[in-house]
Amino acid sequence: MDVAAYATLLPEITPGNQPFWDGCAAGELRLQQCTSCGRHRFPDAPVCPQCLSSSASWEAVSGTGTIWSWCTMHQKYFAAFADEVPYQLVYVQLTEGPLVISVLADGQGEPRLDQPVRAVFRPSAAGRIVPQFVGTGEGTR
Repeated sequence: MDVAAYATLLPEITPGNQPFWDGCAAGELRLQQCTSCGRHRFPDAPVCPQCLSSSASWEAVSGTGTIWSWCTMHQKYFAAFADEVPYQLVYVQLTEGPLVISVLADGQGEPRLDQPVRAVFRPSAAGRIVPQFVGTGEGTR
């Protein structure tokens, strides 16, 4: 998937998600971590869904996980992606626990359930670095 096409589809940078995007620019996947119970969360939130604490810090995480689910996109919903179909949206369960949605990068083929993946970071046309995932091994089916 050509991330240069993301220019108009990227979320707005806010004070709440700025550390996430700063991490991407540094080649790190950063998530909020509750300083009370230790739970990682994504997306950012004002309170921990586990213990309701409002105390959190941003921490670099491994960027590894497994494919929990996926969807192969065949429809050309956005003109910018017309040459990219089919592409795979993947729901990745990070090693640290949270689920994130991204794309499987660089024509990695058909995703597999439980397939190990790792985050890679690519520049968009808007100048922002965005995370994608690449497979690192075989899954269960």
